[in-house]
Amino acid sequence: MVQAKTCCSELSDYCPTVLIVQVVVRHRILRTLCLLWFYVLEVVDIISSIEFDRTGDHLATGDRGGRVVLFERTYTRDHDGNRRDLEKMDFPITRHPEFRYKTEFQSHEPEFDYLKSLEIEEKINKIRWCQSANGALFLLSTNDKTIKFWKVHEKKVKKICDMNVDPAKAAGNGPVVGPSIPTSYKPYTANGGCLDKPLGVSNDFSFPPGGVPSLRLPVVLTGNEMSLVPRCRRIYAHAHDYHINSISNNSDGETFISADDLRINLWNLEISNQSFNIVDVKPANMEDLTEVITSAEFHPTHCHMLAYSSSRGSIRLVDMRQSALCDSHSKLFEEQEVPGSRSFFTEIIASISDIKFAKDGRYILSRDYMTLKLWDINMDSGPVSTFQVHEYLRPKLCDLYENDSIFDKFECCLSGDGLRVATGSYSNLFRVFGCSSEGSTDATTLEASKNPMRYI
Repeated sequence: MVQAKTCCSELSDYCPTVLIVQVVVRHRILRTLCLLWFYVLEVVDIISSIEFDRTGDHLATGDRGGRVVLFERTYTRDHDGNRRDLEKMDFPITRHPEFRYKTEFQSHEPEFDYLKSLEIEEKINKIRWCQSANGALFLLSTNDKTIKFWKVHEKKVKKICDMNVDPAKAAGNGPVVGPSIPTSYKPYTANGGCLDKPLGVSNDFSFPPGGVPSLRLPVVLTGNEMSLVPRCRRIYAHAHDYHINSISNNSDGETFISADDLRINLWNLEISNQSFNIVDVKPANMEDLTEVITSAEFHPTHCHMLAYSSSRGSIRLVDMRQSALCDSHSKLFEEQEVPGSRSFFTEIIASISDIKFAKDGRYILSRDYMTLKLWDINMDSGPVSTFQVHEYLRPKLCDLYENDSIFDKFECCLSGDGLRVATGSYSNLFRVFGCSSEGSTDATTLEASKNPMRYI
């Protein structure tokens, strides 16, 4: 082996072809490493969750790297003209809202469950804003297993200045030697005893009158400069056997829910070591499992009501005043299947990936793979409106099934006035529908790009 290695090294010294091959191989290895590194950077920077607060002035994003980034809305002047010129304009001046970077922090780290031999990635699944207090921002963030309660507040920066150590008499990191301290200084214990002396021997060392002139205390100054400080106040863990897909704040400001595939738990924000299971759809035999929970949301005004969706396309409205375990729903919302329209993909595309309550709590918006549906909580016979998101994909469902794209999840939202609904699609596109006309297929299609008003 040594001889062969020597021959190869000698051959590379005299054969230009071997040298070229070595350079090419090294170049390819380096290129592969660079591509892998850039791929890792791109993966961790992908945004996995986004949420506005109630006022619309703050925006939080979570990425696959476990980071939470906060943005703040900026109010800038639309025009720089004088007041007299602006008064002559007979139309309102509008400007697209802009958000500037506020702060960021590492919310979750990768973990490993040794009992289940399971890696828990740091990707942020959901972010929810809580009620602010005393100028501080509060929010919940979760990955697959752990929920964290964060407080972000401003704090005055403290600086230590006037380090009152005489630099001319300071010897590196050692003790400060002054004219009143002998060079044969020995360490003393907290009660005044000398470490180099046996017990019982008195300590005759005494400070000179006026103290040590070369040893002074530092000064801590608090200036007007402010710094944003994120602090994790609570960690809610070890309550879910399956991946968390939803968290939702209650209108009482004290509790929230977290949901996985089979259970919904109720938490108190101030108690992190205890939760109450309020919905459990896990059967005694897992072979009898027919549906899973896909999303859960609290009612915006009634603290005793919540809704959750399932993979079979149904939405259940739950009243927590009826019983402690809310397995029996108060209302069930599902669309009746049209006779003769059933196919192999019917149940797959009927799975609801997200639900949202309207601001007044009267309507529920649901998103399945192909459509948006608007439901009235007072009418459980069927949706009020159905919006086709990407109907052109219906003939391609077989291809989407083969490459698993048919299982992609999309979120949805309603505007504050309840007149518009929006959801995402493919190719960086999202669609906005008006709720004024029933069953309308007309929509505004926008592209997520640097130009915020780019219509497609």
